[in-house]
Amino acid sequence: MTATLRYSPAATPASALVCRNCGAGYPLGAQHACFECFGPLEIGYSPDRLASVTRQDIEAGPHSLWRYAGLLPVGQDPATRVDSGTGMTPLVRADRLADRLGFTAPLWIKDDSANPTHSFKDRVVSVAITAARELGFRRIACASTGNLANSVAAHAARIGMDSIVFVPADLEPAKITQTAVYGGTLVAVDGSYDDVNRLCSELAETDEFEATAFVNVNVRPYYAEGSKTLGYEVAEQLGWRLPEQVVVPMASGSLLTKVHKAFGELTRIGLVDPLDYRVYGAQSAGCAPIADAFAAGRDTVLPVRPTGIAKSLNIGNPADGPYALDAVRGTGGAMAQVDDDEIRAGIELLARTTGVFAETAGGVTTAVCKKLVETGVLDTSRETVLYNTGDGLKTLDAVAGRVAPTAVIAPTLKGMRAAGLL
Repeated sequence: MTATLRYSPAATPASALVCRNCGAGYPLGAQHACFECFGPLEIGYSPDRLASVTRQDIEAGPHSLWRYAGLLPVGQDPATRVDSGTGMTPLVRADRLADRLGFTAPLWIKDDSANPTHSFKDRVVSVAITAARELGFRRIACASTGNLANSVAAHAARIGMDSIVFVPADLEPAKITQTAVYGGTLVAVDGSYDDVNRLCSELAETDEFEATAFVNVNVRPYYAEGSKTLGYEVAEQLGWRLPEQVVVPMASGSLLTKVHKAFGELTRIGLVDPLDYRVYGAQSAGCAPIADAFAAGRDTVLPVRPTGIAKSLNIGNPADGPYALDAVRGTGGAMAQVDDDEIRAGIELLARTTGVFAETAGGVTTAVCKKLVETGVLDTSRETVLYNTGDGLKTLDAVAGRVAPTAVIAPTLKGMRAAGLL
C-alpha cells in the first residue's frame, strides 16, 4: 500500500523519513527501510518547529503522552489521536532500594506498569495506530513477544479497528490470555520471536495485507517515536532536568536509543539544561546479543537463539542493537547481563524495597543495576533512574515457586501461636 500522511506541513514538526545509515531522505509515509542501502528509517524533524514547543505548551496539554504532541510526528490534531490515557506514569523515589545498593544520590523507578495494558508498549502503540489512521490503513497488526500484542489488541478494540497479532506459541499464558480477551485475531506461531517477525515482514508485502499497518514493520518509524515520551516524562517529572544516569532494558534496543534521543532533543531545544548523562543497557543472559557485542568491543551484533525467562526481551536479532551500542558508548555508559536466578532476585528486591512488582524485564533492569554497582561501573553518587517496563502479573511463573504464604494456620489464636506468629 502506497500511503502518505494526511497532514498540513505546518501542523507537525516531522519533516521526512531519514535513513539511519546513509542519511537518505524520503517523504513521510508507510516506509521503514531505505531504498538506497536497506538501512532502517526514522523520523526527521524540523529544528525550528521543535524549538517552538515550550514547557508551558506541554504542561497545558492532556495528562497523557499526547501532551508531547508537538514533539511527535503525528497526533497534532486531537481528533486523530488514539488516546487511552497512556503516559504520565509514576516516577517512584526508591530510597530503600538506594540504601540497599549503596546509593548516596537519589534513585528513581520510572514505573510504566501503570499504563492501561500494564507495559510501556502502550506508548508506541498509541503513536503507531494514530499514524496508521492518518495513513489510511484499515487494520492493525504486529509481531510480539507479548506486551505489544496485549497493547495492539486493546487499542484496536477501543477504537473499533480490526487487529491481527502474531506471537510465539510458547509465550507466557498470562500474556496470551490478556491478548485474546480483547477479541481480535491472535495467531500463535511455532517458532521464536525472530521467526514471527520474519513472517510479519513477508506478510506486510503481500496484497492480502495491503491495508494492514504492522506497527513494528511498515509503520515502525512512527511506532518507535512513542518511546521518546519515556524520556520526556522523566525530565518533566524531575522538574525539567535530566537524570545523571539511566538503566534501560534492551530487547531490540529501540527503547534505549529513543530515551537517549529524547534527552538530546530536550537539550537542543532548550527545555532542559545540558548534562553529561550516562546510559546503561540491561539484558538477560538468555538473550544478550547487544551486551555481548559491548563486552567484546564489537560494532556488530551477532544474532543468538533466545532462551531464559525474560521472554519480553527475547529478540535474538535486535534491529536497533548497533544504535544502542552507539548511545551507550557515546555517553560513557555500559551494558551488562544477568541470568535467570539474578532476574528472579531482582524482581523480589524491587518489590520488597519499593512496592513495585515488575515483570521479568524489570527484574533484569534491577539486577543489572545491582551488578553494575557491585562492579564499580555505575556511580552511586549520581542521580539514577531505572526503567520498569511491565507489570509482574504478566510473568507470575517467574517467581511463583519462590514465594508462598508465610504460614497456613487454623482460624484460632492457638493456630497463630503454633506458627510462631504470636
